[in-house]
Amino acid sequence: MKNQETFTKDMLPDQIYQLQIDDPDLDYIMANELALKKAKEVGSDPMLLSCYEKKTGRYFPDIEGCGVGKPSWITYAESRGASITVDINDGAYIFIYYDFVK
Repeated sequence: MKNQETFTKDMLPDQIYQLQIDDPDLDYIMANELALKKAKEVGSDPMLLSCYEKKTGRYFPDIEGCGVGKPSWITYAESRGASITVDINDGAYIFIYYDFVK
């Protein structure tokens, strides 16, 4: 993961699920687990395509030049069929999944 430009919510793939977690110890690992749990509730077989952590500005996958007008981690996920986006604490953590069984 590394830093990349900011994004706006209208850049995210559709089917956005918002989670508000009131836990001062919330970190990437906990957020990842909560996002996967939500993705499994709304999808059948979700696979993580990309993620973003606002506090550090880090994202995955670590690619550049994947698209114009959007951060590469969003374009990467969209180009691979992104179908579930989990937004934790209003953009603090974003996880984008592909659901194998739609």
